[in-house]
Amino acid sequence: MLPGCVSPVAKLHRQASGFGFVGLDLSGGGFMMRGFLNQPAPAAARLHVYLEGDGRPWERGVIPAAEPTTRDSVILPLMAADPAPSLYLGRPCYNGHAEDPGCTPELWTGSRYGENVVASMAQALQRFIERNGYRELVLIGHSGGGTLALLLAERLPQTAAVVTLAGNYDIDRWTDYHGYQPLQGSLNPALRPPGRVPEWHLLGERDPIVPPALFEPALSARPHAGVIRVDADHSRGWQAIWPEILQRLHSVR
Repeated sequence: MLPGCVSPVAKLHRQASGFGFVGLDLSGGGFMMRGFLNQPAPAAARLHVYLEGDGRPWERGVIPAAEPTTRDSVILPLMAADPAPSLYLGRPCYNGHAEDPGCTPELWTGSRYGENVVASMAQALQRFIERNGYRELVLIGHSGGGTLALLLAERLPQTAAVVTLAGNYDIDRWTDYHGYQPLQGSLNPALRPPGRVPEWHLLGERDPIVPPALFEPALSARPHAGVIRVDADHSRGWQAIWPEILQRLHSVR
């Protein structure tokens, strides 16, 4: 089959399998979420949770996509470089679940960070860590996955740290900046109470999607937060700096 004919879901699963990750489905809030697990020996009490960006919510910016799954995962290669136990947690209706009961395009367009999405992911993750004996979480999100990492952290008391890469911190300011439709069904991390755990917010110097100047002042003002500019654009350059960030996470106790 020609590479261009491979579906986004098949491509993602192939990429995860190539890294040796084990596929699994997690349930929460009436939704199924496709995930991938990397659990090297020995087992540990802390789990790193990787959250993908928004994928492709729209076709040509105006038509809701039939399949929102990412076409090119940024987060899976980072997870592959991580020696800690780690879980790629998909969103409701992504990664092959777009036609599940309850899935509508609203859940990957205007409500992509909405209450149903965040609550479902939090419940699925809470069940997973309880079932597997993890006591601490590090939430790691790229782009819109960074938005979700901040929203999930306040619901999961096991969270020990949050890392965002080109994270969409203020969704209202972001849509205004780009002239996009407001995400009216979504929660905005910038309007939520600040977190109480260490946060690292990595911003790409060459990123036109989430330019550093858009969020850097507000992120720097958050308690316990550090902002780091790196040599990256929105999708490329993150693998080069990831070993250093993993070292920082190792020091968080």
